[in-house]
Amino acid sequence: MASSNAVGNAREFISPSDLTFSWGSCHRCLWLNYNHGLRTPGFMPLVGDLANMQENYFAAKTTADIAPVLPEGKVADLGGWVKSSFINVNGAATKYAIRGKYDLLIEFTDGTYGIIDCKFQAKDSDKTDLYQPQLEAYAFALENPASGAAKKVSLMGLLVWSLLEPAGDVTKGFGLKLKHTWRPIERNPAALASRLTDFITVVSSDMPAAKDNCDMCNYLNQRRQFIGAQ
Repeated sequence: MASSNAVGNAREFISPSDLTFSWGSCHRCLWLNYNHGLRTPGFMPLVGDLANMQENYFAAKTTADIAPVLPEGKVADLGGWVKSSFINVNGAATKYAIRGKYDLLIEFTDGTYGIIDCKFQAKDSDKTDLYQPQLEAYAFALENPASGAAKKVSLMGLLVWSLLEPAGDVTKGFGLKLKHTWRPIERNPAALASRLTDFITVVSSDMPAAKDNCDMCNYLNQRRQFIGAQ
């Protein structure tokens, strides 16, 4: 299934987040990233700092500290990397595997595990459908690791902090009062298998057309036209 347009820096690891964000945007940009290493630049100030703050807060915490509805367990790891075995498409192994970095890994007393993704949102809203493929990809990698023992994933979900109001004063300093929301996500391995099949088919084929409303592609086309007219 390999594309004849691929070069030496073509990617063979699928990032779980690309199954959500990149897949839902421009497939030409996605293809250029996986075949030529050309990634659309992004600018998200404070996102990394806020995510690290949230993850570190729950280090070594129990599930009771996260959400009382969760089974008994504890945070076993945070910010860990996972790598899956090669992905099968239509019964045949491909050159692609999943590799990514989860937020929180929960170990339950029954020996199973949970994957929790930490989110910092301006407003509390339900985005479980958006992030389901990403978390299912982490679960796939844990249950089908490239090496080491497999871990059975029994639970997935989002841990959302959303803004409420400022707190503090000018003498003691200011902070932010946050709402804490647990949003479970149903396991759906079949949906992930379908998404991976479509994803790998796109990045392994000829370069697709640009999405009509892709800002990056539209900018580059207009820039090329402008320069060519000079």
